[in-house]
Amino acid sequence: MERDAMIKDAREIKEKMIADAKAEAQAEGAKMIAQAKAAIEGEKNAAMAEVKAQVAGLSLEIAEKILKNELSNKDTQTAMIEKMLNDVTLN
Repeated sequence: MERDAMIKDAREIKEKMIADAKAEAQAEGAKMIAQAKAAIEGEKNAAMAEVKAQVAGLSLEIAEKILKNELSNKDTQTAMIEKMLNDVTLN
């Protein structure tokens, strides 16, 4: 009788240990997944910032080339300045 009780207690302890280990493993797995998601999000944000900076740089280069081309002709320069002055409204 006492032996059966001891075996029963041992089984219950074993089952609790297994359940605790599973719960701890699941919690650790969830923590690792959350950390991985945060790292991925950080990398994505860094990549997006880099792409935006590159696009801004390219846009400036293109605008500079266009302006240099358009302003290379004196008549075009004068026409552009006159248009800009006409667009300005004085108070």
